[in-house]
Parts: sequence; structure tokens; C-alpha cells
Amino acid sequence: MLRTNTCGELTAKDVGKTVQLAGWCYNRRDHGGVIFIDLRDRYGITQVVLDPSHNKKVHQLAEKVGREWVLQAKGKVRNRPKDMVNSKLRTGEVELIVDELCIITKSAVPPFEIDDRIEAVEDIRMKYKYLDLRRPIMQQRLMLRHKAAAAVRDYFDKNGFIEIETPLLVRSTPEGARDYVVPSRVHPGAFYALPQSPQLYKQILMIAGFDRYFQLARCLRDEDLRADRQPEHTQIDFEMSFVDEKDIMEFVEGLYKQLWKKVIGIDMKTPFTALTYAEAIEKYGSDKPDLRFGMELIDVTDAVKKSDFKTFAAEEQIKCIVAEKDFSRNEIDELIAWAKDNGAKGLAWMKATDKGLESSIVKYFPEEAQKQLLQKTKAKKGSVLFFVADRKKKVAEVLGKLRLELGKRLGLVNNNEFRFCWVNDFPLFEWSEEENRWEAAHHMFTSPKPEHIELLEKAPEKVLGRLYDLVLNGTELGSGSIRINDPELQERVMKVIGLNHDSAEKKFGFLLEAYKFGAPVHGGMGIGFDRTVALMQGLHDIREVVAFPKNKKAESPMDGSPSEIEEKQLKELHIKADVVKNRAGHEEL
Repeated sequence: MLRTNTCGELTAKDVGKTVQLAGWCYNRRDHGGVIFIDLRDRYGITQVVLDPSHNKKVHQLAEKVGREWVLQAKGKVRNRPKDMVNSKLRTGEVELIVDELCIITKSAVPPFEIDDRIEAVEDIRMKYKYLDLRRPIMQQRLMLRHKAAAAVRDYFDKNGFIEIETPLLVRSTPEGARDYVVPSRVHPGAFYALPQSPQLYKQILMIAGFDRYFQLARCLRDEDLRADRQPEHTQIDFEMSFVDEKDIMEFVEGLYKQLWKKVIGIDMKTPFTALTYAEAIEKYGSDKPDLRFGMELIDVTDAVKKSDFKTFAAEEQIKCIVAEKDFSRNEIDELIAWAKDNGAKGLAWMKATDKGLESSIVKYFPEEAQKQLLQKTKAKKGSVLFFVADRKKKVAEVLGKLRLELGKRLGLVNNNEFRFCWVNDFPLFEWSEEENRWEAAHHMFTSPKPEHIELLEKAPEKVLGRLYDLVLNGTELGSGSIRINDPELQERVMKVIGLNHDSAEKKFGFLLEAYKFGAPVHGGMGIGFDRTVALMQGLHDIREVVAFPKNKKAESPMDGSPSEIEEKQLKELHIKADVVKNRAGHEEL
């Protein structure tokens, strides 16, 4: 071994030992002829001392050393002088007086400081990802990810689950996002798809009798990127037979209780809060509510509909939220502009004062309507009521966003708090204006609630699914459902979304065929592992917990992907590219 110890483990109990360390030069300091090098590896930093009075040869060698050079140092551990003890480091009480120094490799000058206190611009971090990953904060984040993965596997193993890997080259099926496709060399004109999730395969495994399956699955989706999305992500994927929604929710609560306890030392309380989809939209304007603060949406339609304020009279619904702060007129105008930028037609407001409600629109409201407003909202003196009037869906959308914005501005969000909740009883279908047809709200393999099966053909809009989402601090962590296990019911659901028998057989024939041989009642979830690990650390950008993420253009500046391939490869795959570059180097069709 080239080292006897890591750079993060030596303490006062090791004084007097001869050890050998290896790592990177974090920095080098020359103090009156004595050179100090902070030697770093992923475990920590140890100060090594090169004193010419102790060993002139190694001191001369150390004079050449630069940042990020890879070194090997052998010597004896000794106590640091009392005035040089660094209490912030585990190794801060000791140092290594060097007898032998070896330069393993030299380093070019790094394009940015390998220092947590200095944040490089994103493009540079992405291009030199191997240097970004040397930063202690990035190594800590990935170590926590590793511990979380180990805790997940431990929990599933203890509960009788089998880890089974499903294929990465699969049949293309419509699952919501666009597929990444892979051409087949041996089958000209045919393509594999990369899996958006293991959905069909895990259902096949239930039919095969593996009643408890899981994997940390790689999922790939060609969709527009944002902070909590990547072209490839990791999912805690599992499926269980002979269970109902309550069984699965209790199981997942146990998983997160273990994760939070084992990885970050927090004892989570269970059971988690549970809301129906209708309740979540009604109270918070969102199916992924942030429960760390109140400020619920209040329906005041009946109280204000009969006023002389024509803006309200013409709309389907009027709701408000009460912000307990006496906003200035400039602040209110800024919020009105913000609301319009986020889809509102406008944002009406009233202030609660000793004399009642005050605003330029109060004159349009009779005294009785104002009393009803104060009773319904329970607005305290100094509060401001913000109103949105529109169609129900738009009211929820805008006020839901405004609630989150006000929560941040008023400092109501505790970033050290974790509030989980379940949202269930989602609509099974949603209407697509663009396609002029019904679509599956989650996916087409979700079972309708038994009492709603008779409504499938005659009233699809009223059908609720056996669906459940797990939400943490306003972020959806995962979705799941009890699956359809009856081929006839599956075909009925497919017909509602426009898939006839022939189309269903063509796209999902293997699953429908498997159903004929006895399928158990089963259900499961796909939970975002990247999102989970990010939120555990108070982060919202999952790229901070992924070793080699893509940028916002789905590119990897480090390796240059996606890239062109050679003409020979295209011919082998029976593909002819119809994208050419013009003289300026831009692509044209």
C-alpha cells in the first residue's frame, strides 16, 4: 500500500507513530524557511511539515510543489504547537514531520480554486467536473448519497424484497415523456428505447410471482430540463403483491423514517399527513403542497359575488389568502406585477384595519359583504387580503404560487424542517385540449377506485384512481398506484384514452398476454432518489448530488456529449443523417 493512513484520521493518539500518507496538495505555505503542505484526500486534510533542519533534501523537493500535485509523504506524527492547533479539523492537533517525499504526478494550474468557499461558474464546474468533485462539499454530498443508497437496500432486504435488474434496452411505449431511442444494427429500421421507468417489467415480475421486487433503477427521459430534472435519473423502484394503498404508504413511511435516522440522524414522526387531491388543491392550490407554513387559500366566492365589483361578478371563483404583514403600496404593486407575470388577470387586495377593510375597491362591497369577509378570513389588524378571480383551475394555480412566494418573502419557511405528506385520490384522467381527448393523469396501468369503474365510459372526468404521491416540503418525491390486474379492465381504460384493441395489442401485447395467466393484486412506487438525497441536504438542484450531471441543454461539457458519430457507424446502423452544418457551423435540416 502506498499509504498507511488517510489524510483525515490522525489524532493525538497517533503521536510518535511513523506513517505514510498520499493525497493532493491543497496548499503550500513557506514560513521562514519551513514549508507547510496541507495534504488532502476525500477523508480530510493533514498538515505535513518539511523542515530543512530535519531533512534538507525533502525540503528542497517541496519548494517545487504546486497546488493539486499528487504527493506521498512518510514521517512521524507529532503534536502541533499549542498556538497552531486547528480545532476545525479532526487532524488539527497533529502534523507530520516528513522524512521522505515523493512527487507522484504534477498538476497544471487548476482553472478554479478547489475550495468550498469559492464557487466557480457552472460551465467551468461542468467542464472540469473531476476537479469540482475534489471539493470537500461535493465529496460529502456523494458520500451521503452512498449512505442513503446503502440504507435503502438494507431496509428493502430486511423486509423480504429481492433486487432485480430490468432491461435498459426495451420496447418503445407511450409513457408521457419522449423516449431516448437506440437503433438496432442487426434489425434494420428497428429501434430500442431506453426505459423511462421499469413500469411494465415490475408488473411482469409480480405476475411471475416475485411478490416483493425493488431496484435503484436508472430512468431516462427526453424532456426539458430544470433544477430537479435530468435526462437520466435514479429511482427507488419497487412493487408488492397482495397489498392495498395503506400497506404501501406505511411501508414507505418506514423507509423514510430509517433513511432520515440512519443518514442524517433525525427521528421522523409517522404517520405522515394525508390529503386528497381535492383537499390539496382547495387548501394550497397545488397537488404538492408545502406544509411548513399555513396561509391556506380561502374560498370567498359567496361573500363577494353579489358585490358591485364587476371584476369579481364575472368570474367562476374568487379565493384569497391572508398575509399577516402591513405591506406598503410599493410592495403591493410589486406583488400585483408578480401575479400577472405568473398567469393572473390581476390581483385585488384589501387591508384589515381598526376601522375594517381598506382599499380602493372596498367601496364596491356592502357592509354585510365586508363582515362576511372578515369572519371567513379571520384577518387580523395589519394583515392584507389578496384576491384572485378566474376559472377554478387558474385560481388554484396562481394563488398556490403566490402562497409559496409570500411564504419566502415573509420568512415563514423553515429550511431545517421536513414536512412529508401523502396526496391521494387523484383523477384517473385529464382532458388534453391539444389532443382533444382524455389522457391518463399518471399512467394507464393505474386501477380506478372500485366504486368508479362503472363511470369509465360515461363520465371519465369523475373517475378517481387508486393513486398516491409522496411530497416533501413542496416537492413531489414519487408517485405510485395500485395497478390494474384484469386484462378486460385494462382494455377499457385504454379505450378511454383512445387506444383501441389493435393499438393496445401492438404496444402492450406482452403485458396483456401475461395478464391472462393469473395476475395478483399489486402496486408500488417510483421514488426520486436524486431528489430525496438533495432535499436531505437542503438542496433543490439535483445536479449537486449527481456525480456527472448534464447541463441545462442536456450536454456534458466534460466529455462533449452528445456528439456526432462517424459515417461508418451510421451506415452500420442503417441511418442517414438529415442534419448538416452550414458554413457558419450551425445545424440545418
